Amino acid sequence: MPRKGMRSLCFSTRTPSFSNSGQTMSPSRSSQSSIPRRRFLESMIEQTIDAAATIIMKWDAETSAYARVTSLFYQSKREAMLFIRSVNELQKLMHLLVTEDSGSEKLIQAQHLMQIAMKRLQKEFYQILSMNRAHLDPESVSTRSSRTSARSSMSDFEDDGSPDDGITTAGDSISEVEEVSSMAMSDLKLIADCMIASGYAKECIQIYKIIRKSIIDEGIYKLGIEKTSSSQVNKMDWDVLDLKIRNWLEALKVSMRMLFNGERILCDHVFASSDSIRESCFTEISKEGASLLFGFPELVAKSKKSPPEKMFRVLDMYTAISENWREIQTIFSFESTLTVRLQALNSLIRLSESVRSLLTDFESTIQKDSSKAMIPGGGVHPLTIYSMNYLTLMADYSNILTDIVSDWPPPAKSSLEGSDFNSPDSDESPSPAISVRIAWLILVLLCKLDGKAKHYKDVSLSYLFLANNLHQVISRVRTSNLQCLLGEEWTAKHEVKVKQFAANYERLAWGHVFAALPENPTASMTPGEIKENFRKFNSSFEDAYWKQSSCVVPDPKLRDKIKDSIGRKLDAVYREFYDTHKSTVGDERGVIVRFSPEDVGKYLSDLFFGTVSSGTSSTSSSTSSHHRWHIRSPLRA
Repeated sequence: MPRKGMRSLCFSTRTPSFSNSGQTMSPSRSSQSSIPRRRFLESMIEQTIDAAATIIMKWDAETSAYARVTSLFYQSKREAMLFIRSVNELQKLMHLLVTEDSGSEKLIQAQHLMQIAMKRLQKEFYQILSMNRAHLDPESVSTRSSRTSARSSMSDFEDDGSPDDGITTAGDSISEVEEVSSMAMSDLKLIADCMIASGYAKECIQIYKIIRKSIIDEGIYKLGIEKTSSSQVNKMDWDVLDLKIRNWLEALKVSMRMLFNGERILCDHVFASSDSIRESCFTEISKEGASLLFGFPELVAKSKKSPPEKMFRVLDMYTAISENWREIQTIFSFESTLTVRLQALNSLIRLSESVRSLLTDFESTIQKDSSKAMIPGGGVHPLTIYSMNYLTLMADYSNILTDIVSDWPPPAKSSLEGSDFNSPDSDESPSPAISVRIAWLILVLLCKLDGKAKHYKDVSLSYLFLANNLHQVISRVRTSNLQCLLGEEWTAKHEVKVKQFAANYERLAWGHVFAALPENPTASMTPGEIKENFRKFNSSFEDAYWKQSSCVVPDPKLRDKIKDSIGRKLDAVYREFYDTHKSTVGDERGVIVRFSPEDVGKYLSDLFFGTVSSGTSSTSSSTSSHHRWHIRSPLRA
């Protein structure tokens, strides 16, 4: 059963002698009863001081060599609990003596004992903190099992005669580190409670701040977070800055999950008896390191270096702070840590401003691309590959980008007059703000490509160029998160345009070949008409073949569609004409009929790979072995 407080024990309102009497004591009888009460009180005071002196003086390092080299809490947990209990009883007695007789010798004696006890507890507090640096590191504290949450060790020893029951059964299923961590936290709390209640909070706090701040500062340093100025960031090569950003991303994870979280848990537990003390301690310990941590993103956001990769590093940093925002608010919830929260918020604002600026720069990069070199064969332009790589990566950050651009004014359509801006369906898109922005950037790209297509002297090649590049855009959309942002309707509209570009290419590049064949290939003709039709077809087909032999269609599906479309229009008509009239030519077949239907098909199958490996033979026999193309890939990123 817990002991009653000294005051309730010594100042009962009723005494045994009068417990059953309803009469009021007369003055004479009251004065007579006060004598034994005073004697009893003096006896209890004497006993309390003597009991406290016995345990306290035993552990006085100035008078005992044993106490000087031995730890109270490590030597005997039960004796440590007795020490704490004696100090608490002594503190109650001192309050009583101050009320009764502030100048008594007993009060002076009690004060002397209290000073010795506090000096001992200071030493124990320091030893537990310093000797358990490994067990009280933030990671151990933050991952400590809830079953080992520190309980008052005092209660562990009051109800049970076994001194070890409350310690060794902390849980066989937890690790030794967690168990030691739990025990140390419990001991620290006992000492802190005792010293604070005894009026020695300042001494306790000073020790705690010095040791724990060194741990946080060391942890921040090991995570690679150092004080850096804006000028230093601007002078760094991008590779160096990029490495620092990646280190910072990892440091934020560790610091929020373990470093600051563990320190907040420990601080809240040790100083649970005083809100003001735990706030003061945690703030002084963590504020400097946290300010360094959350200040770095702002420096990156404001840096002058803007390589393409910066966009995604800035988005990574914005994402990291956003995802940890709740933890930041919880861990740094004190009023005195408001500056930490404001620094994190300010970094978010600066990062979002940087993203907007980088988006503007990206659009400007597309619009200002001044390269006039034509892509051989009408293939995919490097600007298309670069831009779609960029936008595809951006789509992976769509949720974050939506937050950033949600209140950003939409793009001014007047800047691309005459363009057809197919804005994504807002009902279909999960992130309408960023969807519109990405659709706009793709439009800027397509308008730029349209201008580049005009550099081709061969109009048919310009249409093939547009078909190739728009098809590349759509392919990247369909195979990335861009599809979710832009929607099926946007994709379908642009696929129709690809078909239109391909049809225009086919009409301009192969139209004269189609026209060289008679409308009715099986109609009756004179031998002269037949020979003339074969000559016209030979000439037009050979001319078209050589002109288109350098054309490139990198995507296999689009390549097959274009070849199939040309083949269907040529093969059926030419085969009918050939089968119907080849006998009329007779011995002149090798001269007049230079291509069999099979030859035509083989030549068409070789198209759109790049450059012909050898020339076309003038004889049909030489064309039976069709040519293959050397695939060139200057357009691949």
